Amino acid sequence: MKLIRFGEINKEKPGILLPNGIKVDVSSFISDYNEEFFGNNGIEKLETWLNENQDSCPIVDDEIRLGAPLVRPSKIVCVGLNYAQHAAESGMNVPEEPVLFFKASSAIVGPYDPIVIPKGSLKTDWEVELAVVIGRKASYVNEEDALKYVAGYVLHNDVSERDFQLERSGQWVKGKSCDTFAPIGPFIATSEEIDNPNNLNLWLKLNGKIMQNSSTSDFIFNIQQVVSYISQFMTLLPGDLISTGTPFGVGLGLNPPRYLEDGDVVELGIEHLGVARQVCKAYT
Repeated sequence: MKLIRFGEINKEKPGILLPNGIKVDVSSFISDYNEEFFGNNGIEKLETWLNENQDSCPIVDDEIRLGAPLVRPSKIVCVGLNYAQHAAESGMNVPEEPVLFFKASSAIVGPYDPIVIPKGSLKTDWEVELAVVIGRKASYVNEEDALKYVAGYVLHNDVSERDFQLERSGQWVKGKSCDTFAPIGPFIATSEEIDNPNNLNLWLKLNGKIMQNSSTSDFIFNIQQVVSYISQFMTLLPGDLISTGTPFGVGLGLNPPRYLEDGDVVELGIEHLGVARQVCKAYT
C-alpha cells in the first residue's frame, strides 16, 4: 500500500494512493498514521478493511494538498556520510561505524510545501535521502531480523544549513532542524512494495538541472545494518523515521559551492517512492 495524508496544515487526514493513481480517504477507519497505528498492526488491519470498503471511500481531489504521510514521530534519526562519494566531497573520512545525529521532528513538512531559508542563512543545502519508517518497537535488533521492524519507506529531503551544521560550535542538529527542513513524501510505500531497499535509484534536480543521481546500492551501511546499529543505542518506536544518508552532489561539494536561494526549485525522487517538489523562500 501507499499511505498518504491530505488536507490543510495541521488538519490532515489519512488516505491511500491506489495503484491506478486515485487517492481515497480512509479516515472513517483510522484517525491517523501515528505511533498507535504502526505499532498495532495498523497496516495489516487497514489492508483487510480496504478489501471490503474501498468502493465506499471518498475520493480525494488531486488539487488538495498532500501533507507528510505520517504524524510527527517521536524522533528522526539520521545517518551521516553513508555514501563513500559524499564523504569524499565533504572532505571527511569514510566512517567505521554509522554516524548518527538527530533532526528535530518539528522540521517535518509536506512534499510540496516550500523550504524556508532560515533567518541569517547563507548556506542552505539539499540532500535527497531514503527514509525508513519503523513499524515495531525495536531494541537490540539483530541484522538478520532488522527488516521485520520496518513498516515502509519514504522520500526525504534532508535540508541542511552548512554554516549552522559545520562552522558553529556543537553538534550537527542545529544545521538540520530549522522549520521546513524535513519535507517528507509524497507517500509511504509499505515494506512489501519495495523488494530491495538497498538497490533504489535516487536523484535530485535544482532548477531543472540534475545535481544528485545515485543508488542506495552505494550505501556504506545498508538498511539492515543501520536499523540494527541504531537499536543498540536507543529504542526505536513505531512511526519513528531513520534517514539513511545522501549521495554525492550536494551544494557543499561543488566548486565553488552552490547553496539554495529565494525562488530556487528543488525536485527529487526515489525509485518506487514518487517525486517531491519544493520552492525555496527566504525567511520573512
